[in-house]
Amino acid sequence: MVFEYAPAPESRAVVDIQPAYGLFIDGEWTDGPGEDRIKTIDPATEEVLAEIAVAGPADVDRAVAAARRAYENVWGLMPGRERAKYLFRIARLIQERSRELAVLESIDNGKPIRESRDVDLPLVAAHFFYYAGWADKLDHAGFGKDPKSLGVAVQVIPWNFPLLMLAWKIAPALACGNTVVLKPAETTPLTALAFAQICEQADLPPGVVNIVTGAGETGRLLVEHEGIDKVAFTGSTDVGKQIARAVAGTRKKLTLELGGKAANVVFDDAPLDQAVEGIVNGIFFNQGHVCCAGSRLLVQESIAEEVLAKLKVRMASLRVGDPLDKNTDIGAINSAEQLERIRALSEVGEREGAERWAPPCDLPGRGFWFAPTVFTGVSQAHRIAREEIFGPVLSVLTFRTPQEAVDKANNTPYGLSAGVWTDKGSRILWMAQRLRAGVVWANTFNKFDPASPFGGYQESGFGREGGRHGLEAYLDV
Repeated sequence: MVFEYAPAPESRAVVDIQPAYGLFIDGEWTDGPGEDRIKTIDPATEEVLAEIAVAGPADVDRAVAAARRAYENVWGLMPGRERAKYLFRIARLIQERSRELAVLESIDNGKPIRESRDVDLPLVAAHFFYYAGWADKLDHAGFGKDPKSLGVAVQVIPWNFPLLMLAWKIAPALACGNTVVLKPAETTPLTALAFAQICEQADLPPGVVNIVTGAGETGRLLVEHEGIDKVAFTGSTDVGKQIARAVAGTRKKLTLELGGKAANVVFDDAPLDQAVEGIVNGIFFNQGHVCCAGSRLLVQESIAEEVLAKLKVRMASLRVGDPLDKNTDIGAINSAEQLERIRALSEVGEREGAERWAPPCDLPGRGFWFAPTVFTGVSQAHRIAREEIFGPVLSVLTFRTPQEAVDKANNTPYGLSAGVWTDKGSRILWMAQRLRAGVVWANTFNKFDPASPFGGYQESGFGREGGRHGLEAYLDV
C-alpha cells in the first residue's frame, strides 16, 4: 500500500515583507541612489517579493566611514565582556525570531523549510553564542598576548546560505572588536535586511554593522575601498580570483571560501544503507547549492551496482516541490541563471557519453526546478566530474584500491571537503591524511558546528571560518 503525504504548508503570515528596502548605514535606514533597484523574487513561484536598493559609490563611502567611526570611537575600545553581551543578545533575538527568519529564508532562497528551520537557523544562533563566548578570552586563543582587532571588515556573502554565511562572518568579526560592512547576494537579501532590524532591536551601536545591497559593482566598490582593513568573501572561484588580484599589494587581510567538487568515497565494508543516506544528504541537501557538496561519488567497484540500486530507490522517494511544505526534500533552484547552468552542464554530460538518470518527478509549472539526477559511466575527463555544477547532480566514478580512491579524489583543482565511508577506523585515518581537503567527514556528510573550522585548499580558497581558527582572520596576528 502506498500512502500519499497530505500537504503540510508553513504559514507565510509569520513574515512581513515590505514592498521596498533601503540600505542600513550607521544605524539608520536610507534610500539608495536614484531609481536603480533590484527585484528579489520567490524562485518557487517567480513572484516579485520586494525591490532592493542598489548602493553606489557615495553609499559605500558613507557605510565605510560609519564603520570606521564606530570602530575608533566605540566598538574597538569596548571591553570584550561588553561586546559579548551584544552578541548574546543578538543570538537570543535570532532564536526568538527563528520561525519568521526560516520562512523568510525559504521564500527568498527556495530551500525547503525543513532545512532552514532545522539546520540553518539553529546554526546561525549557535555561531553568535559561540563567538560571544570568545569575545573576552582572545588572550587565550593561541594568537599571543592581547591580540588586536583589524578595523573595518567588508564581507560579501553568497545566495545559497544567506543568513548562515552572514553569521559565519559577522559573529567572529564583532567578537574580535571589528566593525562590518556586509553585502548580501542580490538574489537573497531579505534575511540580511531582517538581521539589520535585529541589530536595531539589540541596541547595537550605530555603524558597528552596516548592510548595503547591490550586485557585482557594489561588491567591487567595497572590496577596492581604501578605507577598509579586511575582506571576507564566499562565492565563486572566478570572483574570488578577481578579489585576490584587487587586494594584492595592499594592507588588506583576505579570506576566501570558494567553490568545490568534493569526493564522497564509499568502500566495500561501509554500512551501505547509512552511506546511501549520506550520499543523498551530500548532494541533494539545499538542492545541491552547497560549496562542499559531495558531487563526485567514488564507490568501490565490487559494490557499485548494489550502491546504485539502493541510491535510485532512495532518490525515487525524494519529494520535489513547494519549499514551504514541511514534507519537501528538494526545493526550487535559486534563480533562472543558475537553473540554466545546471541544465547546460547536464546536457554536456550526456553529450560526452555519461548515462543520465532521474526518478519520475512531477515538477511545478512555475518557478525554477530541476529533478535530482545521477550520472554513471563518468570518467575523470568529463566536465561534470571536473566543474562545479552547484545543483542536484551527482557524478559516479568507481575505484578498486584505496590509493586509486585517493588519486581520483585529489584529481581536482578544488579542495574544500571530502567524505569517507568505511567500517575500518584505520582506513578513515589513512584516507584523511591523504585527501587534500579542508574538511573530511567520516561516515557522515555536511555536518557543521560553530566550534569546528571550515575552509579549503587550492581553488577552494584559503583561511578558515568557524572555531578558534576563525578568530585569526579578524585579528592582527
